[in-house]
Amino acid sequence: MPIVSQGDVAQAVYHALSTLPGSRYHSGRTGTAMPRTLIEPQFPTERLSILDGDGKLDAKLEPKISPDDLKRLYRAMVLGRRLDERMLKLQRQGRIGTFAPIKGQEAAQIGSVFTLEPRDWMVPSFRDTAAMLWRGWPIDRLLAFYAGRLEGGQPGPEQHDLPVTIPVATQLPHAVGLAYGIQYRGEDAVVMTYFGDGATSEGDFHEAANFAGVWHVPLVFVCQNNQWAISVPLKKQTNSRTIAQKSGAYGFPGIQVDGNDVLAVYAASREAVDRARAGDGPTLIECVTYRLGVHTTADDPTKYRTDEEVKFWEQKDPLTRFRAYLEKKKLLDASVEEQVDEEIARAVERFEAMPPADPLAMFDHAYAELTPDLAAQRAELAARLEAPADGGEPDQTEPPSPPMRGQRRTTRWQN
Repeated sequence: MPIVSQGDVAQAVYHALSTLPGSRYHSGRTGTAMPRTLIEPQFPTERLSILDGDGKLDAKLEPKISPDDLKRLYRAMVLGRRLDERMLKLQRQGRIGTFAPIKGQEAAQIGSVFTLEPRDWMVPSFRDTAAMLWRGWPIDRLLAFYAGRLEGGQPGPEQHDLPVTIPVATQLPHAVGLAYGIQYRGEDAVVMTYFGDGATSEGDFHEAANFAGVWHVPLVFVCQNNQWAISVPLKKQTNSRTIAQKSGAYGFPGIQVDGNDVLAVYAASREAVDRARAGDGPTLIECVTYRLGVHTTADDPTKYRTDEEVKFWEQKDPLTRFRAYLEKKKLLDASVEEQVDEEIARAVERFEAMPPADPLAMFDHAYAELTPDLAAQRAELAARLEAPADGGEPDQTEPPSPPMRGQRRTTRWQN
């Protein structure tokens, strides 16, 4: 039997369409259509799933991960979930401010960040708590960030991470710049950056993807497609069948994976990181997942999505799926939840034991040298902080802090 290539089939289909009146491929004239040549895509878009929502494992695709690492992955996912739940309670109690929960997206983050080495760089968005925990961010520091503390967003001295980025997609050009710097200096490192489906509607995404492709930088784009950009569904974000295919316009490969399957996310990320490290350029990974909770703690998702939709995705919960996988391998540690809860409790204690913030710190990182106006403002604030409240000794009592975003008070603010 003769072998027919994909291109031959495509040409035959195109020829058939071109002869149909009314077809957009038809020349509009009777007879022969205008001659055109079909350009095949350089990178076909593929989808990867290894451990599906029903717990069925494709053993042929199962990645080789040691038992100890499988346990570490599960613990990290549980830590991300339990911290998420604890932070929601802290926010509702007014002990931290607004934040973006990650519930449902743990596999997309842990399966990908697991492939990075300490020398590599991680560039987060605003919904990547699990990935940040894996990279060594202390829990109390993350809590400090969401309480408005400056030091909460500061990576450790040897930590190759950027801080949380709130404006959508603005971290992506920075990630390309990091990767270009690594390439320029000949360093053995890659960059992994995270973003959501909504970010692909921003110009920053397309500019970053274009330069990443042109410069052939060692970068892995990880899109957590959680189906909603606040209240805008994916179908109103793009008419593309996938987000992964967008990489083809910029000359590098993309792949769509089951973002609730930590094994599939790991396998795709391992390949992309190895590819980047070998000098073969960037990759776009689309992790199809779902935000089970609110967009942020200032959001009410019942206004724009149904309970039935949420319940459907709850059946695909990444933790439930991975837990069953580990049980079959007899690798599940029943004490993980208790250990994680204790770790979180101790971190909350450390966070709440932090001394009051110094208001003058707001001037420290705006400019290398303060402008005259800012220097005057700083001096005025310092004088006010040191001034006695009633002409006697300086007032040592800390004034009540205003409510954080999302926190309600029953009384009016005092003027």
